[in-house]
Amino acid sequence: MIKIKVLDEKCRPIRGTKDSAGIDLKAKISEPIKLKSMERCCIPVGIAVEIPIGYVGDVRPRSGLARDHGVVTTYGTIDSDYRGEIFVNLINLSQEIYEIKPYERVAQLVVVKLDDNEIEFVDELSETDRGIGGFGHTGKF
Repeated sequence: MIKIKVLDEKCRPIRGTKDSAGIDLKAKISEPIKLKSMERCCIPVGIAVEIPIGYVGDVRPRSGLARDHGVVTTYGTIDSDYRGEIFVNLINLSQEIYEIKPYERVAQLVVVKLDDNEIEFVDELSETDRGIGGFGHTGKF
């Protein structure tokens, strides 16, 4: 159960369908914001959440906004102990100016279960076929 405190009733989040993984987050702005090409801005979304321990909130782009306008979110993580208002970092990757309208759906929140991995600091890591090969190493990049 994710508890949501609505700070602005016009920002009450919704699921696109009953089986949607995320809930849509809306821009809590009173005036449109013009986002130029390659420009970033931080937008409040008018809610705070209580995410259960053992879970994390992932702020993700809305696929339609990304596809149609090139506007995406930078990755955002909401820890289970955070209780403040959520903000979304948007960036316009297109060549066109994009106007963010008040209460427009700008991102989505997906809550994901965390693995209970402990951290161990070591001097060496185990060997693999790939080793330290990075981006493009397998030729399938």
